[in-house]
Amino acid sequence: MIPFTIDPGSYDFAVPPLVRFGCGRIGEVGEVAALYGREAWLVTGGSSFVASGAQELIAESLRRVGMASHHVATARGEPTVDDVVAAVKSLPREREGAVVIAVGGGATIDLAKAVAALATNLSAEEASGDLDAAVVDRLEGVGRNLPITTWPVPVVAVPTTAGTGTEATRNAVISCPRRRFKKSMRSPMMVPRAAIVDPDLTRSCPRETIVASGLDAITQLIESFLCRFKKPLPRALVLDALPRAVAAFPQVLVHPCGRESRAAMSHAAFVSGMALANSGLGMAHGVAAALGIECGTPHGLACAVMLPITLRVNFAEAFLDYAHLEQAIAPHSNRCDQADAEAFVARIERLCREAGVPQRLSELGLKAERISWLAENSGGASMRGNPRELDTQTLRGILQAAW
Repeated sequence: MIPFTIDPGSYDFAVPPLVRFGCGRIGEVGEVAALYGREAWLVTGGSSFVASGAQELIAESLRRVGMASHHVATARGEPTVDDVVAAVKSLPREREGAVVIAVGGGATIDLAKAVAALATNLSAEEASGDLDAAVVDRLEGVGRNLPITTWPVPVVAVPTTAGTGTEATRNAVISCPRRRFKKSMRSPMMVPRAAIVDPDLTRSCPRETIVASGLDAITQLIESFLCRFKKPLPRALVLDALPRAVAAFPQVLVHPCGRESRAAMSHAAFVSGMALANSGLGMAHGVAAALGIECGTPHGLACAVMLPITLRVNFAEAFLDYAHLEQAIAPHSNRCDQADAEAFVARIERLCREAGVPQRLSELGLKAERISWLAENSGGASMRGNPRELDTQTLRGILQAAW
């Protein structure tokens, strides 16, 4: 067996300073928010806020600590520049003592993180002027690349899905359909000040959300483990969380109310956020963002479609890591070789197939004549972390074969 070793070298590790994980922990949101402010700004999902039961539980928790609240934004899908602008315009004038409570899926928490950052980082001229430009200027690669220099309003993140892990990340993904981009606002200061991860809040998720979010988390765990910027702490966390997720994911599809399997997926999602934020990702996420722009494919579904393709593309460069992951999931031998690596890829392919994930890009509505555009727009930080370096021409061939 080839030993699993990695030189720790030099690294950073940024995570929420306070994490409360477990069923029923939503009742503690008022107590946690009161550590950071005296007035709550609520950013919520469109339907999950009510369907998950969070609305009443949070209202009661805030009443217990005597904290006033204002509902400042509702996410209706993956956040756009227009959504961020509208939310910033709705903020109360008084910012002192505010704390943002974000309750929803990854899109909701991303919207909240962007709003919290802009609330403290806009100049007076920007705040009274062209907010659209001010938002774009703080997104990577599309504006003036203005940094986040002032600590955002504290964010307490409360996920109602088990997928993106954005409750543990340092960025907010914002798209602009009219400009055809999906980019990140990013800063170590944007990591939420607290995360309350209550698996009970995921009970109301429909099957399509469970599939997309669950496979998004699994993709993030795998890609962060393989990433060319991989770090030792995230890899150690993945070796704990991925086997739990691979075992729990089929169970939560069959028995969505099963508490143990839901808890395992919520744990996996949170760990995946810490792992990607402190290592990186790869081709699956690099292409998924462009698929979202081109086809309107939900992020988690795009990642699920790209994951088996990505594993095959990176096999030569990453097969030893695949073998280690297979041994963590099913330690059936003392080998850690190419056979284990093949077993791992087959395992993930089977998991995606049994969940009903499309196997061809054409099934997502991608037109053949748009493959070149997709290849040209699948760059960014995620693609830079891919184990195999891919130029546009090579990626175009991969996407054509997957179409």
